[in-house]
Amino acid sequence: MTHDHDLELRPTAAQTEAALNPPPGRNGGDLVVETLAGLGATTVFGLPGQHALGMFDALRRSDLRYIGLRVENNAGFAADAYGRITGEAAPLLLSTGPGALTSLAALQEARAASAPVLAISSQIPTPGLGGGRHGYLHELPDQAASFRGVVKSVHTVRTQSQIPSAIAEAWKSALTAPHGPVWVEIPQDVLLAPTLLPVVTAVDATPEDLLPRPELTAVAADLLSRAARPAIIAGGGVVRADASKKLRQLAEKLQAPVVTTPGGKGAFPWTHPLSLQSWLEDRHTTDFLEDADVVLVVGSGLGELSSNYHTFKPRGRVIQIEADLGKLESNHPALGIHADAWHGLQALLETVTERADTEAAERVRDVLAKVRERIAAQELTLEQGVLESVRRALPASSPSFWDMTILAYWAWSAFDAKGPNHLHSAQGAGGLGYGFPAALGAAAADPTRPVLAVSGDGGALYSIAELATAKQYDLNVTWLIVDDGGYGILREYMTDAFGEATATELTRPDYVALAESFGVRGVRTTPEALESDLAKALGEPGPSVVVLPAVLRMFAATHLG
Repeated sequence: MTHDHDLELRPTAAQTEAALNPPPGRNGGDLVVETLAGLGATTVFGLPGQHALGMFDALRRSDLRYIGLRVENNAGFAADAYGRITGEAAPLLLSTGPGALTSLAALQEARAASAPVLAISSQIPTPGLGGGRHGYLHELPDQAASFRGVVKSVHTVRTQSQIPSAIAEAWKSALTAPHGPVWVEIPQDVLLAPTLLPVVTAVDATPEDLLPRPELTAVAADLLSRAARPAIIAGGGVVRADASKKLRQLAEKLQAPVVTTPGGKGAFPWTHPLSLQSWLEDRHTTDFLEDADVVLVVGSGLGELSSNYHTFKPRGRVIQIEADLGKLESNHPALGIHADAWHGLQALLETVTERADTEAAERVRDVLAKVRERIAAQELTLEQGVLESVRRALPASSPSFWDMTILAYWAWSAFDAKGPNHLHSAQGAGGLGYGFPAALGAAAADPTRPVLAVSGDGGALYSIAELATAKQYDLNVTWLIVDDGGYGILREYMTDAFGEATATELTRPDYVALAESFGVRGVRTTPEALESDLAKALGEPGPSVVVLPAVLRMFAATHLG
């Protein structure tokens, strides 16, 4: 009896020939790049180092496209964005010790944002492993230990025959919901040694679907169908699962207002009659959600930002659909459904009863009007005008990547992303330096549309080296730098808390001249000229820098009083 899978396991004549007569000159690094190609990777990011040269040498014998950045942390941010845009696991090639450790902040952001990154690092030679302190260059007692608390999974390799399976296992882990960064490390001698193993031609690492338990979705559907005032909080899990259409169908079927978290920007149409937009950092929205008798939370752990700094205290029932098991009921008691957002929403769509609610849209309009009145009373016309200029200048289909800066904090609440997977920021881990290198990764993923990066001058100084990368690969990124002479949000926080700020003021370069020294177009603008200058920069191919000297303020918080 012949089974179908028996036929699938039989090699073709070409595969047999390639296995019996592998090309000469291959090493362990070739097994790495062949495995990546077999998994479907097309682009890798990274930075070479002495122990990793076997991998980088193998790249020239492969069809993989290499994008080399100037700092490992920035290479990690670029891989993170590539993964967010494509949904693929972006390979990140690193060297041992300092090179590997420099990527940690980027991998923390990828973990917090559930971005699939496949980090592959070299290790010291095999005889030095085990923590014996042999004095090898870059030696750490246990390199993997530095990553176990940051990445989703760690995979170690000690022989060449382990390479394909370890990388495939890591790939599957990175792309299994919840997505995330993974870590593979391979000793230098294993990468450099000649190999007689056959060429890696096909690798199966298909992630498994994370399906909801039907008895839980049945209870959830009953609660939602009978609710008098249902509401939905949509997080980044909806975007990552490509479930925005399912979300809209369910909201309309239930007539349930929807608010999106910073990570869920664009998951629900901004101007839809049921859209509460993204004003989670506003007490009017918090009050509205607390008044709901059933709150459906999809793809969010209701963390600090999504809960208005943990002031949200729901009085009704909470239903939480979440792919990250550790986030289920981590902040609020709920009917916890461990599932990918797409499958969870589909299950509810199939089982809820359609509701009629002629007042839902009116209640949404009332909340948004109160929010607008609150912001208008604070005389923040400069900030609102700058954000509106950015929105008008940026093509509707273009993604944007925002550093931790005041304008980004505004964008979390007030920016219309124009669609899912269009607005990304470092709000997961909250580190500086994300915006520009992430935008470079997005431009590498899709060169057909311009990409916007937004930074303050403090965050920009983390990423200046990558102007060389942008120029070298002619990446279509426009970098808006809001120059206020320091760490603006920290200046504001410290002044509010202590009466004056310390360690927040910065000596900074002439960013226009600096960009031009890299061969990148630069322009200094004003709030009045921002829209036209930014639109022109975005409309021209290749990298450019737009500098806006301005001191912006945040709108007043509502969680403090």
